[in-house]
Amino acid sequence: MSETTNETGKDPMRAAFPPPDGVQYEGQPLVLLELIQRLKVRDVMTKDPPSVAPSATMREVQTLMRTKKISGVPVVENERFYGLVSLDDIIRALDGGYIDEPCADHMTTKLVDLEDDMPLSFALRYFDRYHYGRFPVISRGQRLVGIITQRDINRALLVELTNELNRLESQTTTNGEDPASGLYVLREFPICKYDFENAGKAANQIKKVLQEKQFPSKVIRRIAVAAYELEINLCVHSDGGVLSWKIVNGKSEIVSRDAGPGIEDVEWACRDGTSTASEWIRSLGFGAGMGLANVKRVSDEFEISSKKGTGTIIKSTIALSQS
Repeated sequence: MSETTNETGKDPMRAAFPPPDGVQYEGQPLVLLELIQRLKVRDVMTKDPPSVAPSATMREVQTLMRTKKISGVPVVENERFYGLVSLDDIIRALDGGYIDEPCADHMTTKLVDLEDDMPLSFALRYFDRYHYGRFPVISRGQRLVGIITQRDINRALLVELTNELNRLESQTTTNGEDPASGLYVLREFPICKYDFENAGKAANQIKKVLQEKQFPSKVIRRIAVAAYELEINLCVHSDGGVLSWKIVNGKSEIVSRDAGPGIEDVEWACRDGTSTASEWIRSLGFGAGMGLANVKRVSDEFEISSKKGTGTIIKSTIALSQS
């Protein structure tokens, strides 16, 4: 999902969701930077990739690519790496009429390779510098041990980030202490315009997490109301957007962000019974004009900013502990 910026050039979600105390954003979240420094190329690469001998024909390589659903095949003999046949090489072979010739005559040999014990940060620099689709990975003994692609990196980082979030969420106290102490949760839900079939699912998932963490029922109800109303508001009144939910520092923060059409009169829109919903929307049971008013009512802190034709950002903050 691409980031959008406001008139000042700042990411509105960064402004709405500042990082936890002690964490600074410098292009990427600190946890992501730590993962990139900690992981090695061997942790991310595809190990023991399919390969062919130099005598294999370009057509045989084409068949292997189709069967394995890959776009590059290393050429190896006696564990020695000779070159790489890419999808572009196959296309040129088909156009040039030499698809049945040995790949040794047409493979790419001027390659940049990575060593398996290199930090992942090195691989990212190589992708940025050379703009290749993949790099062969060599062991210290000069044996081909893997292939690394940008998809491999994205998949590995996603898994590691998920594990890190689960670890953070598991750091809750169990001896009668505040269940919000030390708890960090972050969820994002894309919301599509008029997607009434899925309307309310984000709020239900948020409610389920809160119930699993055994928060007070009154708090759960307030957060669920805010989440549901903001979710429906995105579905009915915007062109679609993102509902983000965060637990940090003992508070629940829900942010609704869309890219349009914006609210012309924010004060009017937050009053009970005001709605711009069409008769069709009303016939479906939505658009009663209580959404933003309900969110404001259940929130400890309520913020809204909007510009006609640009979009709207709404933030609801609710304390997780009861006084």
